[in-house]
Amino acid sequence: MSQTDSATTTASSAARRSPRPWTVVLTACAGQFLVVLDVSVVNVALPSMRADLGLSAAGLQWVISAYAIAFAGFMLLGGRAADLYGRKAMFLLGLGLFTVASVVGGLAQEGWQLVAGRAAQGLGAAFLSPATLTLVTGAVPAGPARTRAIATWTAVGAAGGAAGGFVGGLLVDLLSWRWVLLINVPVGVLVLAGALLRLRESRTGAGRRLDLPGAVLVTAGLATLAYGIVQTEAAGWTDPATLLTLLGGLGLLAVFVAVEARTAAPLMPLKLFRTRAVSAANAGILLCGSSSFGMWFFMTTYAQSVLDYTPLRAGLALVPSSLSVVLGSKLAPRLMPAVGARNLAVAGALVGAAGFAWQSTMTADGGFLTTILGPGILMMGGIGLATTPLAALATSSAAPGDAGLVSGLVNTSRTMGGALGIAALTTLATAVTGPAASPAGLTAGYAAAFRVSTAVLVGAALLMLVWLPRRTKS
Repeated sequence: MSQTDSATTTASSAARRSPRPWTVVLTACAGQFLVVLDVSVVNVALPSMRADLGLSAAGLQWVISAYAIAFAGFMLLGGRAADLYGRKAMFLLGLGLFTVASVVGGLAQEGWQLVAGRAAQGLGAAFLSPATLTLVTGAVPAGPARTRAIATWTAVGAAGGAAGGFVGGLLVDLLSWRWVLLINVPVGVLVLAGALLRLRESRTGAGRRLDLPGAVLVTAGLATLAYGIVQTEAAGWTDPATLLTLLGGLGLLAVFVAVEARTAAPLMPLKLFRTRAVSAANAGILLCGSSSFGMWFFMTTYAQSVLDYTPLRAGLALVPSSLSVVLGSKLAPRLMPAVGARNLAVAGALVGAAGFAWQSTMTADGGFLTTILGPGILMMGGIGLATTPLAALATSSAAPGDAGLVSGLVNTSRTMGGALGIAALTTLATAVTGPAASPAGLTAGYAAAFRVSTAVLVGAALLMLVWLPRRTKS
């Protein structure tokens, strides 16, 4: 056989072994969809969980909080582990743990078993989620194609959060609350099979060792901070225990920064934050997340508690908002070459702010078109337009060896922003509502939360206008 024929055969074999980029993207996005879906899917099932397992009010809160704390606390560790030990390996490990934990939670006979299952789900998600974005950016070359792939990842993740209310309401109405968790099992098994067949292993940290002190400090700091944030819903921001927990989390993170500055192979190279695109994009993602996570929570509660929608009807009412965030995410790559990533992120935040301002005019007897459909489309369409360029800016500025870490940082910013936003906005809404939780009182509280979200998004737009670089590589 000639050398030319041999080279051709080798190239053909390599092409057959290499997975198609969009197969990798779709597999990774399926994992991300499960992760984000489980942030919100249990909300409509909480009353049924309480009745079946005899949960107290505090126990019910921990069904949500256990997932959020584990998810946020271990995210940076999961991102660095993907760089060091392999993106496919961490994807499979995280998804496997997530699926098994869903079985534990779905079959729980005691409240503590359900909370433990949710915490294990969060741990699995913390390793799975950073790997999904890294697989996406690694599968598609830099340029417009990668931007479109990131837009798909953003849209699928946003759709997962948006679909939570609808999927949860459907499963609770037709089956039982247990299927809110058990539905992850067949889907998880299918995605695992696809990942084993379609994903190819890649790592960029060969020869490096995991910064164990840094991993312990950042995980403990983020978990403690997340715990303090979610505790504010019950105890308030001025409670001494809350303040001590928040200060403890910030103190641990400060020690983490000091350790990383002196470590030869740090978990979080501080030089990352000297890149304007990484720092500014993550700040924008955190602020957008603080508003968008709260939007789903308040709109679901408003539809059921004020407008008397059933869980299923409430989920259906938010479907247009879900579609708008997908549409915004998919439009972003087409608009970025014309207007620029920075300008599009700013414009998206302002469109979202207009929707939040409109939503803040809600009334206790509002109609679907003016109090759910119209403002919902603007709110989530704007968030979709803003988030895609922000994620693209952050990840395109990372060195190959830090891709998983930056992906984990993007997810951490969004998750911590969501946790902080929900806690702060819920505290505000409760204070405005007062002790008499009448429909009018609840509406006033929710409207106040939407006014604050409007201000946050306007502030985010100004920050991005000043801080984001004017020109970056696409």
